[in-house]
Amino acid sequence: MVEFFFFSRFSITPIKQAFAVTGSINQYGEVQAIGGVNEKIEGYFRLCQARGLNGEHAVIIPAANKINLMLKQEVIDAVAKGLFTVYAVASVNETLELLTGHLAGEVNEEGQYPENSINFKAISRLKEISDMATDDDKEEDG
Repeated sequence: MVEFFFFSRFSITPIKQAFAVTGSINQYGEVQAIGGVNEKIEGYFRLCQARGLNGEHAVIIPAANKINLMLKQEVIDAVAKGLFTVYAVASVNETLELLTGHLAGEVNEEGQYPENSINFKAISRLKEISDMATDDDKEEDG
């Protein structure tokens, strides 16, 4: 998903390249169900298998699609051996944590995220960019 690339860029936090992500996210950060979940997982699995499964490969799917899973035995066997992983998530924050290995962070009473969280880093970077644009506008007007 392109959104995670941009989030990674803003938070200056690399994302795991051996992960595939499928699904959509609504305006509340909830991951929504998708169609063809088995085919998508098995397609990515075949790609990873051709490149050599090493235990780092994983796919992230919507939690709502767990009920639809009917994977081929070779995928199930690879999961059982720890060579491939299927994660089911309900929120964008869960996804960010899996993709980065860092805490996404929850908003506190003041509407702020913990300093070491990915969300804090992303918002801080967006503020920096906004401040640069504001500074440029002031220079042009001055």
